[in-house]
Amino acid sequence: MPSKRRQPEEIIEDKVFTTVDEVDQAITKLSRRLEEVRALDPQRIHYDDPAVRSAAENFSDAVLAIYGPNSPEYRRFRYHRIRHGSEYIGMGERDRQKAFADGLTHTAAAIENLIKQLQERRDDFDGDASSRVRSAFASLDLHPRIGAACAELYRDGHYRNAVLDASLALVNMVREKSRKHDLDGAPLMTTVFSKNKPVLAFNDLRDRTEEDEQEGMMHLFVGAILGLRNPRAHALLDDSPEMALEYIGLISLLAKRVDQSARATS
Repeated sequence: MPSKRRQPEEIIEDKVFTTVDEVDQAITKLSRRLEEVRALDPQRIHYDDPAVRSAAENFSDAVLAIYGPNSPEYRRFRYHRIRHGSEYIGMGERDRQKAFADGLTHTAAAIENLIKQLQERRDDFDGDASSRVRSAFASLDLHPRIGAACAELYRDGHYRNAVLDASLALVNMVREKSRKHDLDGAPLMTTVFSKNKPVLAFNDLRDRTEEDEQEGMMHLFVGAILGLRNPRAHALLDDSPEMALEYIGLISLLAKRVDQSARATS
């Protein structure tokens, strides 16, 4: 007796989201399908209207695009119809319309549940990202003056203020070491670090290469003022923890270069 051929086992693969943007795009797609379903008013639209079938197919296609062909979600909604309840021979128009109306409620609930699950995944991403950033900040070898000025603010989530106070601390360091207490902002930095008669020098300025380094560092200090301190002093910017981390790292590096600089000989 010939043996029965075994059917290949179906592979089930859970969708793995790798970025927050990917989750956000999925939420956007499902939100559009939810709007489409909610627009089907059973008081105006008949159960066999082409728009009903189109909405069901669009939902199935969105699930396929988001979760993949082997996902539990797609298996569940692959042949989705916007109806709910038993179907029988001789079912009247009134009952079919009621099944359609009930199906709208159940379809909307199914989409809302998928969106909720995606939002939970997004929250997990945010939590993981925040933990990584906090850990990265804690591991920074910040200049003591910069750390004292901004670390507590950063840990409390006041990222704009953390960057602002770090940049203010840098300005104070330059003033103190250069003794140029009458200057501030970009004029302070261009005066103190100019390659032409600098107050504080990063090298001996013996050749073009050393002059280029001096001028380049001057521009970095000016950039810290114009790009970091001034905007936060004059506007309520919304720094992300990642961006603030990078900015503070740069400011700390500049503070260390201030320590390494020497008063130039006239």
